[in-house]
Amino acid sequence: MNQIQSPPKSRVLIVDDHPLVRAGLKSLIEEESDLDVCGEAEGYSQALSLLEKLDPDLMVVDISIKDGNGLELVQTAKSIKPELKMIVASVHDEALYAERVLHAGAVGYVNKEAATEKIVEAIRSVLRGKVYLSEEMTERLLLNAAQVSQSQERSPLEKLSNRELEVFEMIGNGLSTKEIAEKIHLSVKTIETYRDNLKKKLNLQSGNELLRYAIQWVNEKM
Repeated sequence: MNQIQSPPKSRVLIVDDHPLVRAGLKSLIEEESDLDVCGEAEGYSQALSLLEKLDPDLMVVDISIKDGNGLELVQTAKSIKPELKMIVASVHDEALYAERVLHAGAVGYVNKEAATEKIVEAIRSVLRGKVYLSEEMTERLLLNAAQVSQSQERSPLEKLSNRELEVFEMIGNGLSTKEIAEKIHLSVKTIETYRDNLKKKLNLQSGNELLRYAIQWVNEKM
């Protein structure tokens, strides 16, 4: 008598620079009989290497990762494996990052504070071909698509490019221009140009104003 074979499990790759976060996500995901964590990575390069080796069905990635940026990883992974489903799980403000995540090529965003309750729900939804966002963010995007003016509600930070926003956050975390340059592998002069652009876009008059604004924003997210 032939045994009925179970359908293959969906393979999930987790990318996060915090071991405890990876362990927590892995534990939640592997409680599900149809899901399997096929690998874990702490940064950009390791994730791309595992993507080639493991061929996952879905990747869960943080925005802040080692030797790179989560949005850049999403963009690169999408170009390598267009059929790959991706979810960003992060502490960053969904209102600021959700559209960037979708534009980069991911199809879901989960705030880490809600990840324990929502991550499996998000994974199942995305694997079924749907986009997963909070109800509030979905409504916001629909209103934008309907061309409802929300200019007074939009944060000035939404004017920033992904790289400018990354530099702004590092400033708020207390990194010097040199440290930022080393971390994202750019010249000090380039980072100084980013700082000048940030002041212009955010209508700030000095480096000290930029620093205070960045620190305030980082602290509000914590």
